[in-house]
Amino acid sequence: MSLLADWTAGRHKAGGVAHDIYTRGSGPGIVVVHESPGLTPEVIEFGDELVEAGFTVVLPHLFGSAHAPPRTWEAARVVPRLCVTREFTMFATGVTAPLGDWLRTLARDLHTSAGGPGVGAIGMCVTGGFALAMMLDPVVVAPVVAQPATPLPIGRRRAADLNLSSSDLAQIRARVADGCPVLGVRYRDDWITGTRFETLRRELGDGFISVELPGRGHATLTDHKHPVAVVRVVDFFRERLLAGSDAGTDRG
Repeated sequence: MSLLADWTAGRHKAGGVAHDIYTRGSGPGIVVVHESPGLTPEVIEFGDELVEAGFTVVLPHLFGSAHAPPRTWEAARVVPRLCVTREFTMFATGVTAPLGDWLRTLARDLHTSAGGPGVGAIGMCVTGGFALAMMLDPVVVAPVVAQPATPLPIGRRRAADLNLSSSDLAQIRARVADGCPVLGVRYRDDWITGTRFETLRRELGDGFISVELPGRGHATLTDHKHPVAVVRVVDFFRERLLAGSDAGTDRG
């Protein structure tokens, strides 16, 4: 039986891009953008936890496997493909990933159907910075950056880069200043996150809420799941999306 059997399958198309999506739950919406190598059982399990916490969750399937444990070699095949696709920016600095446009339209559609003060968004690993790109639409009021890994941290400049253009970063700074915080989660000694948390602290100030876990793990909410990470993320979504009608009301 598929782990997605209780999820409603669909397909979201925007700007000439189309990906399968899976939706489940009730309450304000959250877009969970999966990591490499794909929409794995661990990602689906995390989505189920958010549903149980009172949210409508959408899982876009962007690459790799879906609902089945990935084969041992799958990650080795997925990352090289992401390096050449136009939707991702695995090496370029100062550039916002084009897939952000598609994700923002998905968030708007989810808000229309789910209601609430806005939408939550979480990116993980190679999609970690996508939650920031989604903030360019004011409908996204609860962005979570989990172990951001792109651009790949080859050299100091890439290690510090937020996967955003300078103009987009300026808009995000303005949103944070207007009251939309960003939550970041990582293992403290995870080398692939580079120095991005330092960049986020410098650029966003007190508007960046940092959760840094001890150790050298990577996938804070899935493969190397840490209970503190899960609690902090769920609490953040509750505070921003469920804790009263004034939560997340900055719309500019």
